Amino acid sequence: MRVRITLECTECHQRNYNLTKEKKNHPERMETKKYCRFCQRHTLHKETK
Repeated sequence: MRVRITLECTECHQRNYNLTKEKKNHPERMETKKYCRFCQRHTLHKETK
């Protein structure tokens, strides 16, 4: 079952991305470097509730 997740920028705390992931295969919280349009650079984004 795929669940919807939201990624939040760790620097400005804006929620920029909505994704889906397979919770059975990846139960841990996702972290990835993505572009933040508010910071105007690539920053670390973490999964929120």
